[in-house]
Order: sequence, then structure tokens, then C-alpha cells
Amino acid sequence: MSGSGYVDYSYRHSGQDHTAAYLWGPVTRILQSHGVRRVLDVGCGNGAFCGRLDELGLGAVGCDPSDSGISIARAAHPHLEFHRLGVEDDPGGSGLGNFDAVVALEVVEHLYAPTALLDFARLALKESGILVLSTPYHGYFKNLLLAVLGKWEKHLGPNWDGGHIKFWSRATLRAQLEKGGFLELSFEGAGRVPYLWKSMIVVARGRSFPP
Repeated sequence: MSGSGYVDYSYRHSGQDHTAAYLWGPVTRILQSHGVRRVLDVGCGNGAFCGRLDELGLGAVGCDPSDSGISIARAAHPHLEFHRLGVEDDPGGSGLGNFDAVVALEVVEHLYAPTALLDFARLALKESGILVLSTPYHGYFKNLLLAVLGKWEKHLGPNWDGGHIKFWSRATLRAQLEKGGFLELSFEGAGRVPYLWKSMIVVARGRSFPP
């Protein structure tokens, strides 16, 4: 890891396995509902989601601290722009700014310093731009079911390099956003049935701008 805020692990695939495809539908719907035209995908991995955004006519730029991820992304999508950049870097130094939206899918749970992601997003967004975050969902009923089924040890186990560092609930993520100067605009679950969701998607905007 070098100036990235999270573990740099290798990407060996050029397909869709880095960003879970079940998030793509709801996230693109959110972006389109906000009239987004230009998106920065933070933690873009192999660039698969940037490719999908491009197919939908959205201007997509990707950044990731992983050399292997960026190499795969550039090879798979040579017409798109990708930067080897982590959340502790300055996006302005690479000319990345004035985006309608910053998207970080399944990233914040990997960060040692999640505040760095919010600082990075603030610098990259234009005035009134939105931040779209997803992270594995943790709520009372899901946590209770994991405990009853004896799945907590497997769920929390460090079973792969680059694994989850922090686990978020809606309340803790909202508190982190507010600490970082953002206001939650919307929340929804994705994957599985309600309250047992795989992930939650939160949309936020800087508090200095109206919702």
C-alpha cells in the first residue's frame, strides 16, 4: 500500500468480479435520476463498472491504487481514462475534478482511514455533486441471523488478502459522512431480501449545498 488508504491487492481478471454486478443496476439508476453526466469511479479495480457506465453514455473515469487493476482496466477499455491513484492522494494533481458524481462501490470497508475517501471525494466533486457509496450491509436482523446460524466467525474471518477492515451499519456510515461534511440524501439495500441485504447504497452531498 502506498498513499492509498487501503490494501493494494492484485486483480487477475478482466471480467465483472471486482465490482458485484448486483450493484450496477441500482447505482446507474441513482446516477441517471440525479442527471449525472460525468462520474469518477474510486477503487475502480479492473474497470468493469466504468465500462458499463460508458455503455450507458455516461462519462466515466476510474482510479485505483493497484498497478495490476489499472493495467487490466486500460487493456480492457483503452478508450477510457484510468489513473493509479489512492484516496490519500490529491485528485487535483492528476487533473481530476468537477465531477457530477463520485462512486465508491465496496471500497470504504477496506480503508484504514475512511475519512480520506470523503476528503478525496470533496476535492473531486463539482458544487452540488453527489457521492454514492456502497458497502456490505450490517443491521440488527442480519447480525442476529448470522449469530443464530453460527456464521459470525466465517463472516468476520480474514480469509483473503485485502479483506474487510471495518464493518458498517447505516448509522455508523451516516455518522462518518456527517463527520466528513456530507449529508445523507438516500439509502437503499441491494441484493437478497430486505434487511438481509448484501450491501447498502448511500447517496450523499456536501452539507454546504442544498439536498
